[in-house]
Amino acid sequence: MIICVTGKMAAGKNYISSLLEEFGFSCIDADVLVHKAIEIYSEEIFSTFKDEAEKMRIILKNPDGSINRRALGSLVFSDKELLKKQEALVYPKVVDLTKDFVNANIGKNIAINATVAFKTPEILSLCSKILFVEAPFFTRIKRAKKRDGLSLSKIFQRFNAQKNLRSEYKKTGIPIVSIRNSGPSKKIKRRLKKILAL
Repeated sequence: MIICVTGKMAAGKNYISSLLEEFGFSCIDADVLVHKAIEIYSEEIFSTFKDEAEKMRIILKNPDGSINRRALGSLVFSDKELLKKQEALVYPKVVDLTKDFVNANIGKNIAINATVAFKTPEILSLCSKILFVEAPFFTRIKRAKKRDGLSLSKIFQRFNAQKNLRSEYKKTGIPIVSIRNSGPSKKIKRRLKKILAL
């Protein structure tokens, strides 16, 4: 079984993925793959976005010359066209790395943890089910603030960018199953086992 674990920012996709690992799944995090792709294409990314970054007084490079991912995120999430540019650069590599992982884990249950897998049909086509992680709105705000240290305006900006996330996955025709990531962990585990018929 290959499933896509998705959901809005700070819903708890990583936690659900960790439970799946307890159940014997091999899990891969698309965010980690995006970070790898950004490192691989760092110079191309810098040259693509340096002018926009300078206009917004955003410093894209760390002192060691690597891309400051938080600064890059602040830039690309401020403009849909800039986000599309970044995706066009990094997503082909993310697809390749995901396929490599799947091929290395043939015969195992696999979970692909990815917020916007609908933007990479090559990845989503591997999945038989979409596990959509949900959590209460204010819980997500608290988690995002604690985890990422972002201002409320930045959090709301990213929340807003994901407001139609579920409808984008509905368009794929792949079965979607929701899991609510709130309450005691034992209860969440029971929900997950029931969904996956484990």
